[in-house]
Amino acid sequence: MIQRVQTIFLFLVVICMGVTIGSTLWIQSQTGSGTGDSWELTAFVLNNVDSSGEVIQSSSKWYIATLASFAGLLALISIFQYKNRTRQMMFNMINSLIMVGLVVAVFLTTNGINSAINAVESGSYQLGFWVILAAMVLNMLANRFIRKDEALVRSVDRIR
Repeated sequence: MIQRVQTIFLFLVVICMGVTIGSTLWIQSQTGSGTGDSWELTAFVLNNVDSSGEVIQSSSKWYIATLASFAGLLALISIFQYKNRTRQMMFNMINSLIMVGLVVAVFLTTNGINSAINAVESGSYQLGFWVILAAMVLNMLANRFIRKDEALVRSVDRIR
Protein backbone atom coordinates (compact mmCIF):
# COMPACT_ATOMS: atom_id res chain seq x y z
CA MET A 1 0.00 0.00 0.00
CA ILE A 2 1.53 3.25 -1.10
CA GLN A 3 -0.60 5.37 1.25
CA ARG A 4 1.42 4.44 4.37
CA VAL A 5 3.24 7.03 6.48
CA GLN A 6 6.67 5.63 5.58
CA THR A 7 5.93 6.42 1.94
CA ILE A 8 5.60 10.08 2.88
CA PHE A 9 8.92 9.95 4.73
CA LEU A 10 10.63 8.27 1.78
CA PHE A 11 9.18 10.80 -0.65
CA LEU A 12 10.52 13.58 1.58
CA VAL A 13 13.95 11.90 1.39
CA VAL A 14 13.71 12.15 -2.42
CA ILE A 15 12.83 15.85 -2.13
CA CYS A 16 15.71 16.46 0.29
CA MET A 17 18.18 14.86 -2.10
CA GLY A 18 16.84 17.06 -4.89
CA VAL A 19 17.38 20.13 -2.71
CA THR A 20 20.92 18.91 -1.97
CA ILE A 21 21.68 18.66 -5.67
CA GLY A 22 20.17 22.04 -6.47
CA SER A 23 21.48 24.25 -3.69
CA THR A 24 24.72 25.40 -2.11
CA LEU A 25 26.31 23.06 0.43
CA TRP A 26 29.05 25.24 1.93
CA ILE A 27 30.46 28.77 1.74
CA GLN A 28 33.83 29.96 2.98
CA SER A 29 33.88 33.73 2.86
CA GLN A 30 36.92 34.41 5.02
CA THR A 31 40.18 33.06 3.69
CA GLY A 32 43.58 33.26 5.29
CA SER A 33 45.08 35.09 2.29
CA GLY A 34 43.17 38.32 2.96
CA THR A 35 42.38 38.83 -0.72
CA GLY A 36 38.61 38.92 -0.23
CA ASP A 37 37.92 35.84 -2.31
CA SER A 38 35.52 33.13 -1.20
CA TRP A 39 34.83 29.45 -1.85
CA GLU A 40 31.44 27.97 -2.66
CA LEU A 41 30.65 24.25 -2.79
CA THR A 42 27.64 22.85 -4.63
CA ALA A 43 26.90 19.21 -5.41
CA PHE A 44 28.58 19.55 -8.80
CA VAL A 45 31.38 22.09 -8.45
CA LEU A 46 33.66 23.94 -6.04
CA ASN A 47 34.18 27.56 -7.10
CA ASN A 48 36.74 30.10 -5.93
CA VAL A 49 35.09 33.50 -6.40
CA ASP A 50 36.90 36.84 -6.08
CA SER A 51 35.44 39.95 -4.44
CA SER A 52 33.91 41.16 -7.73
CA GLY A 53 31.98 37.90 -8.19
CA GLU A 54 34.14 36.45 -10.95
CA VAL A 55 35.07 32.75 -10.76
CA ILE A 56 38.83 32.40 -10.37
CA GLN A 57 39.10 28.65 -10.06
CA SER A 58 36.61 25.83 -10.45
CA SER A 59 36.87 22.11 -9.76
CA SER A 60 34.34 19.38 -10.36
CA LYS A 61 32.85 17.55 -7.38
CA TRP A 62 30.67 15.12 -9.34
CA TYR A 63 30.90 12.42 -6.66
CA ILE A 64 28.74 14.51 -4.30
CA ALA A 65 26.00 14.86 -6.92
CA THR A 66 26.29 11.16 -7.77
CA LEU A 67 25.86 10.08 -4.14
CA ALA A 68 22.91 12.43 -3.64
CA SER A 69 21.27 11.23 -6.87
CA PHE A 70 21.78 7.61 -5.93
CA ALA A 71 20.32 8.19 -2.45
CA GLY A 72 17.25 9.87 -3.94
CA LEU A 73 16.82 7.11 -6.52
CA LEU A 74 17.16 4.39 -3.89
CA ALA A 75 14.50 6.08 -1.74
CA LEU A 76 12.20 6.26 -4.76
CA ILE A 77 12.76 2.57 -5.51
CA SER A 78 12.13 1.75 -1.86
CA ILE A 79 8.70 3.41 -2.00
CA PHE A 80 7.54 0.81 -4.52
CA GLN A 81 8.88 -2.15 -2.54
CA TYR A 82 5.90 -2.07 -0.17
CA LYS A 83 4.97 -5.71 -0.88
CA ASN A 84 8.30 -6.94 0.45
CA ARG A 85 8.99 -5.07 3.68
CA THR A 86 12.30 -6.80 4.42
CA ARG A 87 13.65 -5.72 1.02
CA GLN A 88 12.32 -2.21 1.68
CA MET A 89 14.15 -2.09 5.02
CA MET A 90 17.33 -3.34 3.33
CA PHE A 91 17.11 -0.59 0.70
CA ASN A 92 16.63 1.99 3.45
CA MET A 93 19.63 0.71 5.40
CA ILE A 94 21.80 0.90 2.28
CA ASN A 95 20.42 4.38 1.68
CA SER A 96 21.44 5.39 5.20
CA LEU A 97 24.99 4.26 4.49
CA ILE A 98 25.02 6.23 1.22
CA MET A 99 23.83 9.36 3.02
CA VAL A 100 26.51 8.92 5.70
CA GLY A 101 29.04 8.65 2.88
CA LEU A 102 27.59 11.83 1.38
CA VAL A 103 28.02 13.72 4.66
CA VAL A 104 31.58 12.39 5.00
CA ALA A 105 32.40 13.40 1.41
CA VAL A 106 31.14 16.95 1.98
CA PHE A 107 32.93 17.20 5.31
CA LEU A 108 36.25 15.95 3.93
CA THR A 109 35.99 18.25 0.91
CA THR A 110 35.35 21.33 3.04
CA ASN A 111 38.08 20.45 5.52
CA GLY A 112 40.53 19.86 2.67
CA ILE A 113 39.81 23.30 1.22
CA ASN A 114 40.10 24.95 4.65
CA SER A 115 43.49 23.37 5.26
CA ALA A 116 44.68 24.21 1.72
CA ILE A 117 43.82 27.90 2.02
CA ASN A 118 44.79 28.22 5.70
CA ALA A 119 41.37 29.55 6.63
CA VAL A 120 40.85 31.20 10.00
CA GLU A 121 37.22 30.09 10.23
CA SER A 122 35.76 26.81 9.01
CA GLY A 123 33.08 28.35 6.77
CA SER A 124 29.35 27.87 7.03
CA TYR A 125 27.29 24.93 5.93
CA GLN A 126 24.26 25.94 3.91
CA LEU A 127 20.81 24.46 3.28
CA GLY A 128 22.08 21.77 0.92
CA PHE A 129 24.14 20.20 3.69
CA TRP A 130 21.49 20.37 6.40
CA VAL A 131 18.83 18.68 4.28
CA ILE A 132 21.13 15.65 3.99
CA LEU A 133 20.90 15.29 7.76
CA ALA A 134 17.13 15.80 7.61
CA ALA A 135 16.93 13.08 4.95
CA MET A 136 18.84 10.72 7.23
CA VAL A 137 16.32 11.31 10.02
CA LEU A 138 13.39 10.84 7.62
CA ASN A 139 14.92 7.61 6.32
CA MET A 140 15.31 6.36 9.89
CA LEU A 141 11.67 7.20 10.65
CA ALA A 142 10.53 5.37 7.52
CA ASN A 143 12.46 2.29 8.59
CA ARG A 144 10.88 2.47 12.03
CA PHE A 145 7.36 2.50 10.61
CA ILE A 146 8.21 -0.32 8.19
CA ARG A 147 9.37 -2.41 11.16
CA LYS A 148 6.11 -1.60 12.96
CA ASP A 149 4.12 -2.80 9.94
CA GLU A 150 6.17 -5.98 9.78
CA ALA A 151 5.61 -6.64 13.49
CA LEU A 152 1.87 -6.07 13.06
CA VAL A 153 1.67 -8.51 10.15
CA ARG A 154 3.62 -11.13 12.08
CA SER A 155 1.38 -10.75 15.13
CA VAL A 156 -1.73 -11.19 12.97
CA ASP A 157 -0.20 -14.31 11.39
CA ARG A 158 0.35 -15.79 14.86
CA ILE A 159 -3.30 -15.28 15.79
CA ARG A 160 -4.48 -17.29 12.76
